[in-house]
Amino acid sequence: MATDNPGHLNFPGRPAATPFAAAPPQAASSFLSFSSMPVVRPDASAFRPPPTSSSPGTMPFSSSGPMAGSEASRFRPVPVVGFNNPSPSPPGPPLSQHPPVSNNFQHFPAPQFPTTGQMPPAYGAPVGQPNLAPQMQPNVPPPNQPSVVQSSSSVPPFLPHSQAPSVQMGSPPQSYVAPPPISSSPYYGQQAGYGPPPPHTGITGLHSRETMQHPISGPPTGSMQGLVEDFSSLSLGAVPGSMDPGLDAKALPRALEGDVEPCFLHEIYPMNCHPRYLRLTTSGIPNSQSLASRWHLPLGAVTYPLAEPPDGEEVPIVNFTSIGIIRCRRCRTYVNPFVTFADGGRKWRCNICALLNDVPGDYFAHLDATGRRIDLDQRPELTQGSVEYVAPTEYMVRPPMPPLYFFLIDVSVSAVRSGMLETVADSIKSCLDDLPGFPRTQIGFITFDSTIHFYNMKSTLTQPQMMVVSDVEDTFVPLPDDLLVNLSESRRVVETFLDSLPSMFQDTMNEESAFGPALKAAFMVMNQLGGKLLIFQNTLPSLGVGRLRLRGDDPSVYGTEKEHALRVAEDPFYKQMAADFTKYQIAVNIYAFSDKYTDVASLVTLSKYTGGQVYYYPSFQSAVHKEKLRHELARDLTRETAWEAVMRIRCGKGVRFTSYHGNFMLRSTDLLALPAIDCDKAFAMQLCLEETLLTTQTVYFQAALLYTSSSGERRIRVHTAAAPVVADLGEMYRQADAGAIVSLLCRLAIEKTLTSKLEDARNAIQLRIVKAFREYRNLYAVQHRLAGRMIYPESLKYLPLYGLALCKSTALHGGYADAQTDVRCAVGSTMMTLPVKKLLKLLYPSLVRIDEYILKAPPQGDELKGIRERLPLTIESLDSRGLYVYDDGFHFVIWIGRMLSPDIAKNLNVDFAADLSKVDLSESENEMSRRVMRLLNKFRDSEPSSYQLCHFVRQGGQPQEGIFLLANLIEDQIGGTSGYADWIMQLHRQVQQSA
Repeated sequence: MATDNPGHLNFPGRPAATPFAAAPPQAASSFLSFSSMPVVRPDASAFRPPPTSSSPGTMPFSSSGPMAGSEASRFRPVPVVGFNNPSPSPPGPPLSQHPPVSNNFQHFPAPQFPTTGQMPPAYGAPVGQPNLAPQMQPNVPPPNQPSVVQSSSSVPPFLPHSQAPSVQMGSPPQSYVAPPPISSSPYYGQQAGYGPPPPHTGITGLHSRETMQHPISGPPTGSMQGLVEDFSSLSLGAVPGSMDPGLDAKALPRALEGDVEPCFLHEIYPMNCHPRYLRLTTSGIPNSQSLASRWHLPLGAVTYPLAEPPDGEEVPIVNFTSIGIIRCRRCRTYVNPFVTFADGGRKWRCNICALLNDVPGDYFAHLDATGRRIDLDQRPELTQGSVEYVAPTEYMVRPPMPPLYFFLIDVSVSAVRSGMLETVADSIKSCLDDLPGFPRTQIGFITFDSTIHFYNMKSTLTQPQMMVVSDVEDTFVPLPDDLLVNLSESRRVVETFLDSLPSMFQDTMNEESAFGPALKAAFMVMNQLGGKLLIFQNTLPSLGVGRLRLRGDDPSVYGTEKEHALRVAEDPFYKQMAADFTKYQIAVNIYAFSDKYTDVASLVTLSKYTGGQVYYYPSFQSAVHKEKLRHELARDLTRETAWEAVMRIRCGKGVRFTSYHGNFMLRSTDLLALPAIDCDKAFAMQLCLEETLLTTQTVYFQAALLYTSSSGERRIRVHTAAAPVVADLGEMYRQADAGAIVSLLCRLAIEKTLTSKLEDARNAIQLRIVKAFREYRNLYAVQHRLAGRMIYPESLKYLPLYGLALCKSTALHGGYADAQTDVRCAVGSTMMTLPVKKLLKLLYPSLVRIDEYILKAPPQGDELKGIRERLPLTIESLDSRGLYVYDDGFHFVIWIGRMLSPDIAKNLNVDFAADLSKVDLSESENEMSRRVMRLLNKFRDSEPSSYQLCHFVRQGGQPQEGIFLLANLIEDQIGGTSGYADWIMQLHRQVQQSA
């Protein structure tokens, strides 16, 4: 869900045409499709080649670029001259101590500081202050190792470099000291004023560009020798008289490693929470609204509050007992590692609003000589960015609720014949021992077709009593006190019911669905306690309130202004029910099964506003889908769940969150109501600046989730992070997090499809990428020769690829003929809740070859070593002699080459003459089969939130090969859509138009 608060950053207007149109003449539109390009390999070097000529006087390559002098605050180093400084000081005598370029690798100046092993302790500064001075961060690697991806071009990729003179700084004379490492950051000297500024003698061009950049300046206009390219680039220069666009396919960046969690902030602020819990779209917060307006990409964050901790880590639990939780009395921020103590430890200053608070007597501790509390090692809330507080009674409006699971099950004829009813009953029974919250767990059931069936499962009964309500227009609840029972007390009756449920309706011929009245009945049963409502729906609602009509099969609506209406609920009944469910702490998870239209768009509303989730099984047949349903239902029932939760994300002075995106109900301007939340759900939000100019050097963020655990304990999980304020647009781009940007872009695009055409959403994605790359190009257009090259920051090298993948995703691609409306709505709903890692895998799945692995004995130790090498998603990666696995986190596609060894097919029990869509992969009594199953189970274990169902396709076997695999090779041109090379050319031409 999204909120439209003032300041909401909407998508810009769409461009003139879709990026997926057929190729018109070049002058017709700015969004063009181009002919097929060469397929690429991901083997581009990360190193820059040396300049065309090198000599002892030539400046060595540096990742930081030239300097530009300025000063953003009193904490910054003394300004140095550069090509942005209008009044440079007279240059001093040149120095020659820098090393010459003598080979093909970059040269870095020797550090003047101790090595990492000699660094002072992490808490050498007062509590909460980051280790920021360059002297304390000697060997921090650059966050984005700059590289120029070389490819064929007639344009020289580099300019020659020459020695630049040193600059007199006006500080006392000092002997030459080697300049700091090139990874020096522009905000080391800003924060808290710790440590002296770096030395100012040395060679101008060797300092990092960002350290010297003039705040909020445009491209440097002064002339200066020794310019160093601080960006990555692709050469796109066409050969005269040739149709070849000149793009070297081998140089295209591919995200073959999947998501890589950013570590830059954690290195500067070691007490930040792990990026798994909170990620910013850029680690550099702009210091002004004018700078933020030039960013063009979403500015915000993605939070994953209940993520499973990284290996070997646990979120510490803090119980203040009688003291009470320590919070700021003004902004209600929880005490965290970034607060500071004063007045001998009797006061603490809030890092969010800067208010000085009293320290309770029982929490008092003396400070040492450095200003740290002497009991710091006993206070995890002051040393770790993620903690969980045990909440006292004042954080409860009622006694903690027990875990409650209520099942609303469709028993119409289609549900019985497909095997759904039997599979659901067996799966629930198998999970009874593992439901969290024993012995407090509550459970209940309602089934429905054209009537509503209630079940009394009182522990004194020998078998359940069934009560039928046939009046669906005036629903009432018989025996309201006996429909919810304690599972431990009524276990025998519940098991008897689940055993008999499939046979109770095996002879039914009822095709109707009174879903709306049954939904109201479930609400009346649950509204006293709340809990989780699991709906199993197989038929389009046809009776009573909430009845729906067939509206998704109208192709004439697509491409018109009415298209988006198919993707939103038709009947306001569902949104009103969702509001009622949220008010009474009821979360709704929907399991939809059907081979016909069931209006998933309306059903999704129930989960969207209650913090729930949608599972969709089109054309469900138990013989094929049984294992997937069993696994995903078991995961839903047994994973640790936070009940009756609310979440708020606080941020420092001058910034605020304007909109929130995910599945929740917004209770106030910034309070997210979540009746239930688990470890598989993430949320995104957009950020804006409230002040024209930020006066602080650091912005702090704190996400707090108040919830009831399954054991009945009220808890508060708190994640705190700090980020520096920067005055340089280039620095914002260098510290960008492509994963978080794509996650936020994805949610914005899906929400746009609810009010606009699919084409508009796709064009909005492309336009944002074009504007961002154009702005970045303008930073370097004056001092570098960029003709025929597409430049981009190293941190965003995969953004075009993910943008293309997003436009080709099921939720956004094509039109009526490309995806059923139900499938499109279900996938879009799922993508709105995915954490970054799983979303990126869905957008750019893995493709691995496994035939060589199963033919050879696995190496000792890591059985999967070598098999993890992912291949580009292009048909050129497929060898007709191979066996491949395509994995998007939700499905496996096993592609069998036409010339695959017959021995492999025989050992896997694959009959090429049979219909491969009905082949079930199971383990056979041979080593090859065991290796394949072991490999697939390893892949499944890495994504426990869903179960990848196997689809076999054989090379040339249509239509299965096209549907399951070829249409998902996003780098290729399929069905009139752009290939990766075409997409890059489109972006480049758009960037150049106004660059």
